[in-house]
Amino acid sequence: MNSTPTAAPTRTPTAAPTTPATPAPTPTPVPSATPTPTAPLTPAPTIAPTFAPAPPVTPTPPPPPARRHRTITPSILYFGTPVVLLTTENPDGTPNLAPMSSAWALGRTVVLGMGEGSRTAHNLADRPDLVVNLPSPDLWEAVERLAPLTGADPVPPAKRAVYRYEPDKFAAAGLTPQASVRVRPPRVAQCPLQLEARVVQRTPSADGSFWTVEAEVLHVHADPAVTVPGTQHVDPDLWSPLVYNFRHYYGLGPELGHGFRSETAALRAE
Repeated sequence: MNSTPTAAPTRTPTAAPTTPATPAPTPTPVPSATPTPTAPLTPAPTIAPTFAPAPPVTPTPPPPPARRHRTITPSILYFGTPVVLLTTENPDGTPNLAPMSSAWALGRTVVLGMGEGSRTAHNLADRPDLVVNLPSPDLWEAVERLAPLTGADPVPPAKRAVYRYEPDKFAAAGLTPQASVRVRPPRVAQCPLQLEARVVQRTPSADGSFWTVEAEVLHVHADPAVTVPGTQHVDPDLWSPLVYNFRHYYGLGPELGHGFRSETAALRAE
């Protein structure tokens, strides 16, 4: 039996399901920022400077009147310097004692001027130790007793008209030798200040008539009666040097004032 083939049914292709597109989110409108009110700025308080008040300015006084002058030719120029008594050692080991007013100090150095032919100058050339003794005004007569004496024997020709040889000047002046600590020559016991020293330099003058001697101070002795208690200072109210002023002797008068570097002025105010 002939059968007619049956056609296979036609299949309609089915489209794959599609996922619907997700719509883009609608942006949420951002509200406009409202400015936050700020408090008004408070100005910082003004702080007055705390500077110390400036010291009052002392007006400069007018200059004193100018002096009138005339030309003179003095025989000496001892215009007022302290007297010192120098002790040195003679060749035989005995002490020599000599007054002079050509002495000053710079730091720990004492500078001395002395005649070329003096016993003191010759002693220091060979034996450099010495003591610079500073007499007080009450010792002026003892100093003057030494003035016409020399330890040089024979007496130098330039001194013979005025000076005489004296081997024991301590006895002639009525003064007392006192043992030193660092040097061989003795101190003068009656002097309130005594500077033991040693020569470090000798320089002849241009004309050869005198020597300039530099001596380093090694040890200082001070009478407590002229010092500030508990300090290393000499009290200028209590100490007065003997001053040789154009061949006349003077002490210091009342204080006129103090220098700006004075260390004792502040101690008095405490």
